[in-house]
Amino acid sequence: MRRTVGIVALVALSSVVAAPAQAGAKADREITATVETPALFDDEAGGDADADDPAIWINRADRAKSRVIGTAKNGGLRVYDLAGREVQSIAPPADGRFNNVDLVTGFRLGGRTADLAVVTDRGLDQLRIYRIESTGRLTDVTAAGAPLLFSKDQDEVATQATGYGLAAYGRYAVVSRRHSTRLGIFRLEERGGRVTYRNTDLLDLPKQFRLPNGETWAPCAEPGEDPQIEGMVVDAAAGVLYVAQEDVALWRIRLDRDRFVGVPRVVERVAEYGVPATYDPATEECVAGDDDPGFGGRIHADVEGATIYPTGKKDGYLIVSSQGDSRFYVYDRGTNRPLSSFRVVDGPRADGVQHSDGAAATSEALPGYPQGLLVLHDGENTPDDGRVSTDFKYVDWRALRL
Repeated sequence: MRRTVGIVALVALSSVVAAPAQAGAKADREITATVETPALFDDEAGGDADADDPAIWINRADRAKSRVIGTAKNGGLRVYDLAGREVQSIAPPADGRFNNVDLVTGFRLGGRTADLAVVTDRGLDQLRIYRIESTGRLTDVTAAGAPLLFSKDQDEVATQATGYGLAAYGRYAVVSRRHSTRLGIFRLEERGGRVTYRNTDLLDLPKQFRLPNGETWAPCAEPGEDPQIEGMVVDAAAGVLYVAQEDVALWRIRLDRDRFVGVPRVVERVAEYGVPATYDPATEECVAGDDDPGFGGRIHADVEGATIYPTGKKDGYLIVSSQGDSRFYVYDRGTNRPLSSFRVVDGPRADGVQHSDGAAATSEALPGYPQGLLVLHDGENTPDDGRVSTDFKYVDWRALRL
């Protein structure tokens, strides 16, 4: 089943904030990271590795052996220990490009319970699934002949409008389609000791939006591309999916097992919402006009990585990356009320975080992180020695002082 949300008046759908998002919210806090992973370099010598999205796996038998799993796009997957040391590197299959990663726990596989790392392979328009061994090592258990996520055939895969963002819950994964507003729910299923998947629902978010002044607006993009979604997280206890439509808004969508239900609602719009812009083919960039109608929120596009830090069954915090100004915004998990914002700045152990894509948080006590851990992608790792460098930063949750 596919449902499409048409031209939408975001003011009517907004569930929490619009312009007055600062009301009651604390000022920016500046914090520092305690650990950073080794630099990844997006060049031939570095294997075209580009850090993007992390996930945190808790080793229930020995928490000191918990792992951070991060995507590196053409560089595949990297697995790190709690000291930030790389302990495993996994190359993608031929033509593969690993974009986002999330975890499924307690999956029945081969007659026993297993934890899985699920990855969007945007190069092949597939999911790649890895069993996480008790040692924290990953083993590929993707079934042969796993289906394409969104494309009809390999010719369509070549256009790269493929699987992109990812959020897992239960035995399901929500996947977004690159250069598109489409979301799909996919059910993971065992097949002969390996894992495949099938689509159970589709939803298309809007491409155009009716502004409060009655005008219709669409975010600027390269011709043929629609405002895409990447950052996502599922609050399984609440049955809610949060999706970051990069140039538009952070959305809240209800889930009922394997279906999208109800009307998507907006948590907060990007600051650039409603601002007219024109695509310049010479520079392949969008040029914004000077006329800002003032309909936006605080988040500076792109709105990106989203994660949840639980403090109870339905209490805790929702954290979202404001990539355009390298800030992170914190919301109340239950009400989505804005609480505070923070930046990760240069510190004695690691440089700061800029233009962050992915984020992952846990409230589980870990060695060195008694109140939990926040892992953030850093899009501009320094020093870069003249090469494009990215990595992941570990932040002790206590630094946020929420």
